[in-house]
Amino acid sequence: MPLTDAHPSAALAGSTVVVTGGGGLVGSRISARLRAAGARVLAVGKLDAYPATVYAELFGVHITDQDTIVGDIADATLMNHVVRAADYVVHAAAVADVAACTRNPMAAIQTNVTGTQVLLDAVRRRNDRVRRFVFVSSAAVYGNGDPKRHDVQRWNEDLPLAPLSVYANTKAWGEAQTALILGKANVSHTSVRYFSVYGEPQTVKDGSHSWVVAWMTMRAKLGLPLHLNGGGRQVRDFVHVEDVAEATIRAMLAPGADRQTLNIGTGRATSVRDVAQLIRNRYPDAEFQDRPSPEGDPLGGTADTARMTAALEWEPRITVAEGVARYVAWLDSTPGALPDFLRREAAETA
Repeated sequence: MPLTDAHPSAALAGSTVVVTGGGGLVGSRISARLRAAGARVLAVGKLDAYPATVYAELFGVHITDQDTIVGDIADATLMNHVVRAADYVVHAAAVADVAACTRNPMAAIQTNVTGTQVLLDAVRRRNDRVRRFVFVSSAAVYGNGDPKRHDVQRWNEDLPLAPLSVYANTKAWGEAQTALILGKANVSHTSVRYFSVYGEPQTVKDGSHSWVVAWMTMRAKLGLPLHLNGGGRQVRDFVHVEDVAEATIRAMLAPGADRQTLNIGTGRATSVRDVAQLIRNRYPDAEFQDRPSPEGDPLGGTADTARMTAALEWEPRITVAEGVARYVAWLDSTPGALPDFLRREAAETA
């Protein structure tokens, strides 16, 4: 059956979906859409990546909700208990910050590798119930693609992987391990490779270089220079969080997504400098500042979306220009989202 707007409600009504990382930007958006479609969502995560106010006020996640489960996905007892009720599992929990993974590889391995294995083992034990497992991966697994090419590359899912960071390594491992464990257990599974996710209510963390749109917009709002790492020549396929959430739910339900690895992107290339210019159009006094490229930061490429479009019968809808405008409008109306460490930097600079 084609996935129309009405179909998710018909498929999900009365079902239970476990969303690990359900407190994060993408996980919270997925959870909200699933609940609106009539599913019960068990949102699992440590909720320690941001201050509590971010989860409550920006992401709409409250630890007092009975279906918000604060815990570690590497806790086998907890995962066995949670998965026991699951009809579907979306595994979005991860140390998803490239810089944080580089600084502390063991923390990344504990969550992204050990935690994934614990969850896969729990799903394998419930292979009579779980209808599909969706592993959230990343375009970071492609690295810089073909090192002999210097043009903008379009990456399809069959290309050899070439991760450049600890984070990317953990995602490549997770894809392979999902196929290995759940393939043997005969559990339907899909890996989705997110390209550069952005959009409201995304916020930033001190010491990170991810989340370009949020970083640059927040700095421009405070009168700080926009950092162009590597001169901003890196290319990204920016995909709005609303489109990412929609694609992930479709990957969970679509018959054509079974045992597939799918790029989730727009297929359109945008340089970091192009994004900076879109933001400067909104904040004309913003200045650019070139900086060295951080470790593990790929030059980038775009998604070949043919397999995604065929499997999900869907394409992303929100353009980068529209998405940046929406983020700027949201930040203008939500100044409390500006983190204290950026406010302090702005005050010291002034």
